[in-house]
Amino acid sequence: MEKPTVILPAYLKALSVLLLIIVIIFILILGKSLLIPLFLAGFISALLIPLSNWLESKKFSRISSSLLALLSSLLGILGLLTFIAFQVASFSRDLDNVGEKLNKYLADAEHFLSEKLQIETGIGKGINQDYLISLLQDNSKSVADFIFGTLGSLTSFVLLIVFIFFFLLYRDHLTVFISHVFKHHEPENVKREIKNLRKVIQKYIIGVMKVMAILAVMNTAVLFGLGIKHAVFFGVFAGILNIIPFLGPFLGAILPTIFAFLTKDSLWYPLGVVISFQLIQLIESNFLTPKIVGSNVNLNAFVTFVGLMVGAAIWGIAGMIIIIPALAVLRQIFELSDATKPYAILLGEEELQSEKKEKTDET
Repeated sequence: MEKPTVILPAYLKALSVLLLIIVIIFILILGKSLLIPLFLAGFISALLIPLSNWLESKKFSRISSSLLALLSSLLGILGLLTFIAFQVASFSRDLDNVGEKLNKYLADAEHFLSEKLQIETGIGKGINQDYLISLLQDNSKSVADFIFGTLGSLTSFVLLIVFIFFFLLYRDHLTVFISHVFKHHEPENVKREIKNLRKVIQKYIIGVMKVMAILAVMNTAVLFGLGIKHAVFFGVFAGILNIIPFLGPFLGAILPTIFAFLTKDSLWYPLGVVISFQLIQLIESNFLTPKIVGSNVNLNAFVTFVGLMVGAAIWGIAGMIIIIPALAVLRQIFELSDATKPYAILLGEEELQSEKKEKTDET
């Protein structure tokens, strides 16, 4: 005898979805200290699985391969953090005559306003140099604190390491568990879909890292050409920030622009930085990302923007980094069932009419 099905009204379904979203957001906020390293560990371990598999093919045990893969990622992260820390700490050495340069710019602006527009602002009197240097040095320390603050506490960092190791160690065990949870589906199909999800994450992260590396080289070359000090740091830092869609490129251009304004004798240098970074951003958005990252994410711009705002509100900078690959994985999961495919369509890009016509012609 078939069980009677309960059909809920549309408004109750909408209310159920809304309540589910509220509960999920509440759990994400409440479990921030645990869930951030858990999500980061999941993405990083997915990236390290090919390395761990390669080591196992060379007769390493599962534990040894997991430890070596984890160690390689830690060395890369620690090297990058050390580089950033030393570069930020050295900024104050190049700010000795910043007060004089800024006062000169203010005097020129005062002269222009009084001569051309007959406006007296009083900015030509300048700013106390000692106070300005002290303020800039304090802000340099704040930048360092901000960079390390996005990583969380020492406890979160330790949890991140532990989670990565266990994800690598028990990756097959987790796959078998999920296949048993969805036992009404074909186990091999479930395992294949899990592998596809891993590949989505791997391709996305590898693609983003390639774009970041190319941007770092391009940014550094431009800054070297303009004669900006710390060109390598500014170029690498701007490339890393590109991991945050929309906001990252803008934030990456601010620091070298301000530094060029304060340390160079002409306003053409900061203007050159702005124009160069804008051109590089056009190349990245119209060529590099579509060609390298491609359709591995395939989220529409509105969902990406809202996701960034929600991620920033819940988890700050870490949330903005995690939210995009998380939504990409969620979209792939929604595509597995006919009942949830409408949500996958909502998250994904809208197909152009020409693409739809090509698919129709092929079928």
